[in-house]
Amino acid sequence: MIIKNAHIVTMEDREFENGYISFENGKITALGDMSELTERESAYDAKGAYVIPGMIDAHSHIGVFDDSLAFEGDDGNEDTDPVTPHLSAIDAVYADDICFKEAIEDGVTCVVTGPGSANPIGGMMVALKTAGKYADEMIVKSPVAMKMAFGENPKSVYHGKSQAPSTRMATAAVIREALLKAKRYNEDIEKAEDDEDYDPPDFDMKCEALLPVIRGELPVHFHAHRTDDIATAIRIAKEFNLKYQIVHCTEGHLMADKLAKENVQAFLGPILCSRTKPELKNLTPSAPAMLEKANVPVAIITDHPEIPQQYLRLCAIMAVKYGMSRKEALKSITKNPATLCGINDKVGSLAVGKDADIVVLDGDPLDIMSEVKAVFVNGEQVK
Repeated sequence: MIIKNAHIVTMEDREFENGYISFENGKITALGDMSELTERESAYDAKGAYVIPGMIDAHSHIGVFDDSLAFEGDDGNEDTDPVTPHLSAIDAVYADDICFKEAIEDGVTCVVTGPGSANPIGGMMVALKTAGKYADEMIVKSPVAMKMAFGENPKSVYHGKSQAPSTRMATAAVIREALLKAKRYNEDIEKAEDDEDYDPPDFDMKCEALLPVIRGELPVHFHAHRTDDIATAIRIAKEFNLKYQIVHCTEGHLMADKLAKENVQAFLGPILCSRTKPELKNLTPSAPAMLEKANVPVAIITDHPEIPQQYLRLCAIMAVKYGMSRKEALKSITKNPATLCGINDKVGSLAVGKDADIVVLDGDPLDIMSEVKAVFVNGEQVK
C-alpha cells in the first residue's frame, strides 16, 4: 500500500509537504518526497491531506471500564485488597467496547490501559492497538508499567471499609511495605541461586509481580494529583531506585522547577473536565504549556472514561490554545507517549520499520475543524 500526495509529519524532525509513505505486512517500508516515487495504481491519493502517526494515549481505562455499564462492566478496581500488583489489565480488557471504535474514528490507534486508582498498588498496565477482535491480538507491550496510587482515591475507598489506608501516611506505608517485601524476596532468591544450602523463598505471587519493579525493569505509573502526593511519589521512587512517571500531575505546574530538577516525566490530564473532587481545585488547561516551559517531558492523556478516548486530539488542541507550542502538543500525543512508555520502537512516529499506524486528516491536526479521513492500523485501513 502507498499513500501519495500527502503532507507528511513524521514526528522524526522530518516533514514532507508533498510526500509518500509505503507499507507492507504491517510495517512502513519507505517514505519520502513525491519526486522519489514511481507511480503505482494501488496508491491511496491523499490529495494534499496531512498524514501523521497514529495518536497514542499513555493513560486510559478503555476496555476495562466498559462504556454504558455500571458494576457489570467495571473491572478496573479490585477494591477487596489494597495491594494487588499481580493483577494484569490484559485479563480485564473487553475488546468489543464501542469506545475502541470511537477512538479509531479520530485517529487514536494505541492506548495504555489498566487498573483504576482504588488501590495503592493496583496492577499492571498494558499497551494495546485500538483495532482488533481480541485483546491478545491487540497487544503492543504487556506489561508496560505497574500502577500505584496516592491521594484521595485509595483513602476514600478504604476509609469506607474502615481499614487501612485511610490516610496519605498509610497509603505510602502500604506501598513501602510491599516494595520492602519484594526487595527481601529478591535478596532471598539471589542468595539461593548463589548458595545451594540456602533455600529459596516460598512462592509469593505479589512479590513475583513486583520483582521487575524493584529490579528497575518495569516502570511505575504513580497516580498523583496534588503537590504533596507528587512529592511522596518522587520520595518513594528515590528510596527504591524505581523508574517512574507521574500520572495526572494536576498540580505539577505549581512545582515545575522540582519536576525538572528530578527529571520527572508527566502524563498530564485530564485537562478538559470540571473540578469534580478536591484534588482538582488547581486544574488548569495552561499546565501543559507551563511544564513545557520548564522542560518537563509531557504526554497528554484523557484518563478515559473521564474524557472520552476520541477527544485526545482535542485535549492537545486546547493545550495549544492555552500556550503550549504546536510542535510539543503534537509530540505529546504521538512521539512522547511512545517514548515514555517504552514502545517507540513500534509506534509514535513514521519511520521505516515501524508499525504502519497512520492517520490522514483533511487539515492541520491541531485545527479543531480538521476531520480524520482515513486510519490505518498495522497497515490495514480501519476507517
